[in-house]
Amino acid sequence: MAATAALPAIAQTSTVTDSRIAHSQDRVAGDSALDERLAQDWGLQAEDWARYRRLMQGPLGVHSPNLDPLTALGIEARTEDERRRYAELQVQVEALRVEKLLAYQRAYDAAWKRLFPTLQPVMPASAGGFVAASGVPSRLAVFVKDDCPPCEQRVRQLQAAGTAFDLYLVGSRQNDAQIRQWAAKAGIDPAKVRARTITLNHDSGRWLSLGLQGALPVTVREVDGQWQHW
Repeated sequence: MAATAALPAIAQTSTVTDSRIAHSQDRVAGDSALDERLAQDWGLQAEDWARYRRLMQGPLGVHSPNLDPLTALGIEARTEDERRRYAELQVQVEALRVEKLLAYQRAYDAAWKRLFPTLQPVMPASAGGFVAASGVPSRLAVFVKDDCPPCEQRVRQLQAAGTAFDLYLVGSRQNDAQIRQWAAKAGIDPAKVRARTITLNHDSGRWLSLGLQGALPVTVREVDGQWQHW
């Protein structure tokens, strides 16, 4: 009788175990499918992605936790051919990213002209990315703040010289009205803003992320991946 009574309990335990195994298998299959999609997004093979995951679990991931897969694999390339392949893939991926960014910026500019034709456009925070081709100096980036006469003077000098630049207002807190008021006070020509000779941008933490020193205003340009005072 006791053995007979134990049968339902054994059957229940077996069902629970089978359910856990099935769930675990589904999770592994889901992770594998996700890894495959991510690898494809970067133009990588499955073994490349697996190696990237291993690298980011080691010292490289500790020192540089935000490295993208192509940069990580390129840094840790085992042969010159590998290094060249990852570099070429990264150029292709970056070219596509910039193309999409510029396409969106054109759509943004067109929408701004339709909806707010009399206002100076402010670049969306996600679009201000300091885009520059490798080896080619980027546009000047000018970091300024409110209540800063030297900042206004620097911007007036650059504008008078006909220099194209991207202005970043530190501490704007995404307030478009504040940055427009600052631009008007500094005498920035709205026509130059509409023509994108000068762009108005929220700093959005970029000043801190670049790790630059000195009191504002600061004018910098990126050359070969290094930000230099200008």
